[in-house]
Amino acid sequence: MAEIDPDSPVPKYFQLREILLDLIENNELPIGAAIPSERELCQRFGLSRMTVRQAVDHLVSEGRLHRVAGKGTFVARPKIEMAIRLTSFSDDMRARGLEPGSRDLDRRIVRASAHLARELGIQPGDEVHFIERLRTADGEPLSIDRSHIPVSLAPDLSAHDLANRSLYSLLESRYGLILDGGELTIDGGIADPGDADLLKLPRGGAVLLLQRRSFAGGVCAELGVSTYRADRYQLRTVLEIPQRRG
Repeated sequence: MAEIDPDSPVPKYFQLREILLDLIENNELPIGAAIPSERELCQRFGLSRMTVRQAVDHLVSEGRLHRVAGKGTFVARPKIEMAIRLTSFSDDMRARGLEPGSRDLDRRIVRASAHLARELGIQPGDEVHFIERLRTADGEPLSIDRSHIPVSLAPDLSAHDLANRSLYSLLESRYGLILDGGELTIDGGIADPGDADLLKLPRGGAVLLLQRRSFAGGVCAELGVSTYRADRYQLRTVLEIPQRRG
């Protein structure tokens, strides 16, 4: 096991964080395992309790560890890395070796408000499918998806069962709507009590709020709002430097 270097310019708490991360990533501390107590870490590395607590707090805030009151601190399940691209939840989970699932929460047809009509490029009062589903991976609740789809694009959508089925694949196979572009807005937020219960989060738990407009051949086919558990997701994108013009 690595040691703390007292002469390093790297802060001691950060050195301990790196040591614990190595143990986690090398599976010497597997998922669900308890890490050594603060007293044990202090004795093992010759650190103050404040330094040890700072290192552990960082790993808790990053979602690598989680505390259980009265029991200790344990290795958390790794977050699912969400690449920012247009893909279905089902395809994304299967690509990660997880079994996607869903449970219908609400299915109905509503009349488009002025705001919804602007977002979808339709007229106020036009009929819109509203679909609300709880999405799971290996049985664990991960997100709540709320989709708005113009009835004109998918007339009998409400007749199709979406349990454990990809909405995007149904839109493609049944209605010829191949989603080929989109716009995405991401915000952080706090789960409302109803969503927190469905996602098995504590009241006031943090969530990621994703609003997307998905297009098929230049036509807006869906306005979706998804509420993801922030303790199970992290976002990833590729940063590119724009080419300078000569």
